[in-house]
Amino acid sequence: MTDTQQQSLIGGFHAVMSALEKQRALECIWLASGRRDGRAEALRQAAGARGVAIASADMSALDAMLPEVRHQGCIAQLALAREQRESDLPQLLAQAERPWVLALDQVQDPHNLGACLRSAAAAGVTAVIAPRKRAAGLTAAVHKVAAGAAERVAFVPVTNLTRAIARLQEEGFWAVGLDGGAERSLYDEALPERLVLVAGGEEKGIRELTARQCDALVSIPMAGDVESLNVSVATGVALFEARRQRQAGITT
Repeated sequence: MTDTQQQSLIGGFHAVMSALEKQRALECIWLASGRRDGRAEALRQAAGARGVAIASADMSALDAMLPEVRHQGCIAQLALAREQRESDLPQLLAQAERPWVLALDQVQDPHNLGACLRSAAAAGVTAVIAPRKRAAGLTAAVHKVAAGAAERVAFVPVTNLTRAIARLQEEGFWAVGLDGGAERSLYDEALPERLVLVAGGEEKGIRELTARQCDALVSIPMAGDVESLNVSVATGVALFEARRQRQAGITT
């Protein structure tokens, strides 16, 4: 079993049943050989209803699959979402009733990307775009942090982020970048309905070329001597302000 496959495993009856109930995509479920108690039967019924195959395995084999997890004789493998092609982005947006996009400018930490994807899915973002190079991709570590969000929001690596934003602007989208040095507050900006929210990487934030492509730059006001927020935290704050405005009909 590869490292990626092992990182996509979850163990324990509660974790596996929760994945089934939340309709997360599962490749397979393994149950300890001879397990016939109530929890095992309930799991078999739930898996059958979802069309997920169940295989039997010795406890020693299950222990080898997840050696540091109290799996209770029950392990499942998540079907990891795949990255979307850049050429598919126009169709993805056309299929959405009220499309909007999160653009991540060279976010390299898998944990930050996973957290951003989780916030994007929770806020209802249509797609997340990011550079194909010098940025994190959809690894097993990202999926773990995203906790299922990677299956609910499209992740689209692009060859050139600035050009991708420009193409979206040609389709009527308005790009708003998060910049700690911007004079205008996020909360004073009427965000557009067709929004591309742009957030920068961990070290320097939005690159200069990307910032110049944005139609507006906004900052998140903070108290005290705190200069900046972690990219995933700042992205979450901005996404839910955009969601609030969309729900309240404030968007332009």
